[in-house]
Amino acid sequence: MSYRSTKLFDGFSCCFRQWKAAGTHCQYLHGYAVSFKVTFEGDLDHRNWVWDFGGMKRANTKIDGMSAKEWMEHTFDHTVVIAVDDPELPAFQTLDLEGTIQLRTVKATGAERFAELVYSKLNQFVKEETDDRVRVVEVEFMENGKNTAIYKG
Repeated sequence: MSYRSTKLFDGFSCCFRQWKAAGTHCQYLHGYAVSFKVTFEGDLDHRNWVWDFGGMKRANTKIDGMSAKEWMEHTFDHTVVIAVDDPELPAFQTLDLEGTIQLRTVKATGAERFAELVYSKLNQFVKEETDDRVRVVEVEFMENGKNTAIYKG
C-alpha cells in the first residue's frame, strides 16, 4: 500500500512567451502569478509522513547545485523564462546582461512544459533524497489560479 500527499508551491511571478504560438496572444511576452501543486506517493517514514515538506530546505540532495526551494525560486520567481530555440533569445540575453531581466532558459515554455520540467527535477530529487521510498506522481502548474496543466510521470 502507498500513501499520497500534496504540497503547493506558490508566490512565484514569472514572464514567458510561446514563440511558436503564432496567431495567438501567447506568442507575446506575458506574465503570471504561478504555482505548482506537487503530488508525492510512497510508503510512510518513521514519523508517518510520505514526505517531509519542510525537509526540502534541509535536504542533502541538490537540484542544479541548489536546494529544491532555491531551485524553484531561481527558476520561476521574478524571472523571464525563454525557450532555448526562441529566435529572439539573443535579445533576451542582452537584457539579462544589462541587468534588466533575470533570464532562465528551458527546453520549452508553456504550462504543460513547466509542469513537466518541475516533475522531472523534483522526482529525481525526491527519489534520491528518500532512497526511492517516495516519488512524485504528478505536478499541476497553475497560472493565475484559472488555468492549469498537469504532467503525470
